[in-house]
Amino acid sequence: MSENKQLKYDKAYLRMALEWAKLSYCDRRQVGAIIVKDRMIISDGYNGTPTGFENICEDDEGYTKWYVLHAEANAILKVAASTQSCKGATLYVTLSPCRGCSKLIHQAGIVRVVYGQAYKDLSGVEFLEKAGIEVTHLQV
Repeated sequence: MSENKQLKYDKAYLRMALEWAKLSYCDRRQVGAIIVKDRMIISDGYNGTPTGFENICEDDEGYTKWYVLHAEANAILKVAASTQSCKGATLYVTLSPCRGCSKLIHQAGIVRVVYGQAYKDLSGVEFLEKAGIEVTHLQV
Protein backbone atom coordinates (compact mmCIF):
# COMPACT_ATOMS: atom_id res chain seq x y z
CA MET A 1 0.00 0.00 0.00
CA SER A 2 1.32 3.46 -0.85
CA GLU A 3 2.35 5.76 1.98
CA ASN A 4 -0.38 8.23 1.02
CA LYS A 5 -3.09 5.56 1.03
CA GLN A 6 -1.82 4.15 4.36
CA LEU A 7 -2.04 7.62 5.93
CA LYS A 8 -5.61 7.95 4.67
CA TYR A 9 -6.55 4.62 6.30
CA ASP A 10 -4.65 5.47 9.49
CA LYS A 11 -6.60 8.72 9.88
CA ALA A 12 -9.92 6.99 9.21
CA TYR A 13 -9.29 4.21 11.75
CA LEU A 14 -8.07 6.71 14.34
CA ARG A 15 -11.26 8.75 13.83
CA MET A 16 -13.23 5.54 14.43
CA ALA A 17 -11.30 5.01 17.67
CA LEU A 18 -12.22 8.58 18.68
CA GLU A 19 -15.89 7.76 18.08
CA TRP A 20 -15.52 4.55 20.08
CA ALA A 21 -14.00 6.52 22.98
CA LYS A 22 -17.32 8.37 23.33
CA LEU A 23 -18.91 5.11 24.51
CA SER A 24 -16.78 5.17 27.68
CA TYR A 25 -18.47 6.07 30.96
CA CYS A 26 -15.23 7.51 32.37
CA ASP A 27 -15.37 11.19 33.32
CA ARG A 28 -11.65 11.96 33.55
CA ARG A 29 -10.70 10.68 30.11
CA GLN A 30 -12.41 8.66 27.42
CA VAL A 31 -10.12 6.41 25.37
CA GLY A 32 -10.99 4.25 22.37
CA ALA A 33 -9.11 1.52 20.52
CA ILE A 34 -9.55 -0.37 17.26
CA ILE A 35 -7.51 -3.39 16.17
CA VAL A 36 -7.13 -3.86 12.41
CA LYS A 37 -5.69 -6.87 10.60
CA ASP A 38 -5.59 -7.29 6.82
CA ARG A 39 -7.61 -4.05 6.49
CA MET A 40 -10.41 -5.56 8.58
CA ILE A 41 -11.45 -4.44 12.07
CA ILE A 42 -11.08 -7.49 14.31
CA SER A 43 -11.73 -5.79 17.63
CA ASP A 44 -12.58 -2.57 19.42
CA GLY A 45 -12.55 -1.34 22.98
CA TYR A 46 -12.86 1.63 25.28
CA ASN A 47 -11.82 2.26 28.84
CA GLY A 48 -14.25 1.23 31.54
CA THR A 49 -15.07 -1.05 34.43
CA PRO A 50 -15.06 -4.86 34.09
CA THR A 51 -18.26 -6.69 33.15
CA GLY A 52 -20.70 -6.83 36.04
CA PHE A 53 -19.39 -3.68 37.77
CA GLU A 54 -21.29 -0.39 37.81
CA ASN A 55 -20.17 1.96 35.04
CA ILE A 56 -18.50 4.46 37.34
CA CYS A 57 -14.78 4.78 36.67
CA GLU A 58 -13.83 7.36 39.32
CA ASP A 59 -13.91 7.25 43.11
CA ASP A 60 -15.33 9.99 45.36
CA GLU A 61 -12.09 12.01 45.06
CA GLY A 62 -12.23 11.88 41.24
CA TYR A 63 -9.39 9.40 40.84
CA THR A 64 -9.70 6.49 38.41
CA LYS A 65 -10.50 3.24 40.21
CA TRP A 66 -7.62 0.75 40.05
CA TYR A 67 -9.68 -1.93 38.31
CA VAL A 68 -10.75 0.18 35.32
CA LEU A 69 -9.61 -1.52 32.11
CA HIS A 70 -7.83 0.51 29.46
CA ALA A 71 -9.19 0.62 25.90
CA GLU A 72 -6.25 -1.37 24.48
CA ALA A 73 -6.64 -4.10 27.12
CA ASN A 74 -10.37 -4.38 26.40
CA ALA A 75 -9.75 -4.67 22.65
CA ILE A 76 -6.99 -7.28 23.11
CA LEU A 77 -9.12 -9.29 25.55
CA LYS A 78 -11.99 -9.34 23.05
CA VAL A 79 -9.66 -10.89 20.48
CA ALA A 80 -8.43 -13.42 23.04
CA ALA A 81 -12.05 -14.54 23.61
CA SER A 82 -12.59 -15.00 19.86
CA THR A 83 -11.11 -17.18 17.12
CA GLN A 84 -9.06 -14.23 15.83
CA SER A 85 -5.40 -13.42 16.52
CA CYS A 86 -3.66 -10.06 16.94
CA LYS A 87 -0.49 -11.37 15.29
CA GLY A 88 0.55 -8.86 12.62
CA ALA A 89 -2.25 -6.40 13.47
CA THR A 90 -2.28 -2.63 13.90
CA LEU A 91 -3.72 -1.00 17.01
CA TYR A 92 -5.32 2.42 16.70
CA VAL A 93 -5.75 4.13 20.06
CA THR A 94 -6.72 7.68 20.97
CA LEU A 95 -4.12 7.98 23.76
CA SER A 96 -0.56 6.61 23.75
CA PRO A 97 -0.35 3.26 25.59
CA CYS A 98 0.73 3.07 29.22
CA ARG A 99 3.44 0.67 30.41
CA GLY A 100 1.00 -2.10 31.31
CA CYS A 101 -0.85 -1.98 28.00
CA SER A 102 2.38 -1.80 26.01
CA LYS A 103 3.36 -5.20 27.47
CA LEU A 104 -0.01 -6.64 26.41
CA ILE A 105 0.37 -5.11 22.92
CA HIS A 106 3.79 -6.69 22.50
CA GLN A 107 2.73 -10.11 23.80
CA ALA A 108 -0.40 -10.09 21.62
CA GLY A 109 1.76 -9.87 18.49
CA ILE A 110 0.61 -6.43 17.39
CA VAL A 111 3.26 -5.02 15.04
CA ARG A 112 2.10 -1.42 14.67
CA VAL A 113 0.52 1.19 16.94
CA VAL A 114 -1.00 4.47 15.78
CA TYR A 115 -2.03 6.84 18.57
CA GLY A 116 -3.67 10.25 18.60
CA GLN A 117 -2.74 12.03 21.81
CA ALA A 118 0.46 11.61 23.81
CA TYR A 119 0.05 10.60 27.47
CA LYS A 120 2.28 12.44 29.99
CA ASP A 121 4.35 9.27 30.55
CA LEU A 122 5.78 7.98 27.26
CA SER A 123 7.62 4.98 28.74
CA GLY A 124 4.99 2.66 27.21
CA VAL A 125 5.76 4.05 23.74
CA GLU A 126 9.50 3.74 24.41
CA PHE A 127 9.01 0.09 25.40
CA LEU A 128 7.06 -0.62 22.20
CA GLU A 129 9.78 0.96 20.06
CA LYS A 130 12.45 -1.03 21.90
CA ALA A 131 10.40 -4.18 21.19
CA GLY A 132 10.54 -3.38 17.46
CA ILE A 133 6.92 -2.29 17.14
CA GLU A 134 6.31 0.54 14.69
CA VAL A 135 4.75 3.45 16.60
CA THR A 136 3.18 6.46 14.89
CA HIS A 137 1.84 9.61 16.57
CA LEU A 138 -0.93 10.96 14.35
CA GLN A 139 -3.27 13.78 15.26
CA VAL A 140 -6.70 13.85 13.61
